[in-house]
Order: sequence, then C-alpha cells, then structure tokens
Amino acid sequence: MSVDGAYFDAMYADSEDPWGFGTRWYERRKRALTIASLPYERYERAFEPGCSIGALTRDLAGRCDTLLAWERVAAAAQRAEHELAGFAHVRVHRGSVPREWPQGSFDLVVLSELLYYFGDTDLRSLLDRTAGSLRPGGTVIAVHWRHPAADHARLGDDAHDALAAHEGFTSVASHSEADFRIDVHSAGSAPPTSVAQREGLV
Repeated sequence: MSVDGAYFDAMYADSEDPWGFGTRWYERRKRALTIASLPYERYERAFEPGCSIGALTRDLAGRCDTLLAWERVAAAAQRAEHELAGFAHVRVHRGSVPREWPQGSFDLVVLSELLYYFGDTDLRSLLDRTAGSLRPGGTVIAVHWRHPAADHARLGDDAHDALAAHEGFTSVASHSEADFRIDVHSAGSAPPTSVAQREGLV
C-alpha cells in the first residue's frame, strides 16, 4: 500500500522543513551529487514531482530552460513557490502523482526521495507515466535514502531496482553510498551516448 497523503500533511503541520532539506549538510551534498550526475548540461523541459520546499528545485533551475515542480501539500508548495519566486522559468503546482500527471513531454524527470512511498500498483503507474512522458533519449534520475524507515512503503533500493527493471529505461550511471543511491537512466532501449562521446573525446 502507498503511504496515505495525511502522513505528509501531518509532517508539514509539525515543521515547515520536516526532513531538514534546507539545513543539513547531508542534504546539500546529496543535491550537489544529484546535479553533477545529470548527463546533459542543459535540459529544455523538466518535471520534478514531490518537490517539497523546493531545495533541489532551486539547484535544478540552473540546468533547465523550463522546470515544472509539483507538490501535494499546500504548505510545502507555498514555501517552494516563495523560495523560487525569482526564477521566471520555474513553475510550482499543487499536484499528486501518479493519479495526476502533467501534459506534454519532458527531457528530464527527477524522482527524488519519492518512490519508496508507493505500493506496487502506484509505483508501476508512476514509472509507466514517467516513461510515457519522456522524450526519446530523455533522462530520469532517481535518488533515495537506503536505510529502512517505518514510514516508507518499501526500501529505497527496492524502488531503484524497480526503476532499473522497467522496460522503458536504459541505465546510464549509478552512485551508491551507505546512506543513499543515485541512478540515472535514459528513455528507450538504445544504448545512450556518453558525455565524452558527445564531446568528441572518444
């Protein structure tokens, strides 16, 4: 079963930043590694569901021409909108995946600290929607906590394994530490060109 939305409402009712996204060095370092793992310098149109207060969104903004960030909890979405007010190309919207999904296609979808909240059916739906909305060769990046957590529907590694097993994606890169894992995939089955290949180095 997926984690009920009331859980997130309660978390933000107790704190405007319940996971310390804006204060912890752990989170700042993880965001830096996430951004560095993106295989393209620029993305035309990106989607970040579950953006929370917009900490990662702010870093993504520097790599995207347009960026759509969704958050289901009103208080978190309002703070993200306030924090990102200076970025005209970033739009924050209240939305809940996978039942809702934005129209159009993307060349980047960011799944950060999100997938382990979903049961099997919703996780499959979310991955299907991600694959269906990515342009050929587009990037999906996932980053998740690896330790067991009572409020998660599954382990972070389980979520990443489901992403890797999905027929819509091809692995590009992976970074694993004791605490978190980052996986990058390309949309489609064709082997992606490496950064060095695109730069003419090999």
